[in-house]
Amino acid sequence: MINNKISVLLVDDHEVVRAGFRILLSSQPFIGDIMDVNRGELVGQEYERLQPDVVVMDLSMPGIGGLETIRRLQKQDAKAVVLVYSIHDEAIYVERALQAGAKGYVSKNSAAEVLAEAVKTVSEGKQYIEQKLLPEVDDVRHMDIEHYREVIDLLSPREFDVFCRLAKGMTAHAVAKDLHLGYKTVANYNTQIKSKLRVNTAAELANIAVVLGLIKP
Repeated sequence: MINNKISVLLVDDHEVVRAGFRILLSSQPFIGDIMDVNRGELVGQEYERLQPDVVVMDLSMPGIGGLETIRRLQKQDAKAVVLVYSIHDEAIYVERALQAGAKGYVSKNSAAEVLAEAVKTVSEGKQYIEQKLLPEVDDVRHMDIEHYREVIDLLSPREFDVFCRLAKGMTAHAVAKDLHLGYKTVANYNTQIKSKLRVNTAAELANIAVVLGLIKP
């Protein structure tokens, strides 16, 4: 941190979103240099080159995705400070991001001031979770909820990405295209995920996702 100003690396695959981040953050007197990349695969190299104080990361990106990017960055530098800024406001996404190594989580639906406050907070070594995103009492609508939660927690970042898309009704071909994976790879993930959850249909995956708060009914 130079002259007490926070340098930021933005990671989002939408150019318009990155431009909006720049405008929002540059208006804050405590924000210094703002850099950006559009894919998770570029983060490690740019992080090493730029040494930002805070990495502001989207979760839903093509390629390796946000969760896997966070995990890789933490392996590269355990002191890396990542703040997730995502459209996903379900509690389980917050949990997964924190498990991957993020220090904070803010919804893209939040007020501009919230993101600025979050960047400042995590740069000081503190955790920041937007108040409305804090997890509520565990859902007990399904007798196997604890089993499902345990299985989901043990899914790899890529398995989790595939699971979420399948649960939302996407076909394996659509998931493969969205995540830049081969169809056979996604089909294998699909089989593995259903086996781990002891279900057979996409409808059952959707029900589990609803119970866990991953998608809204």
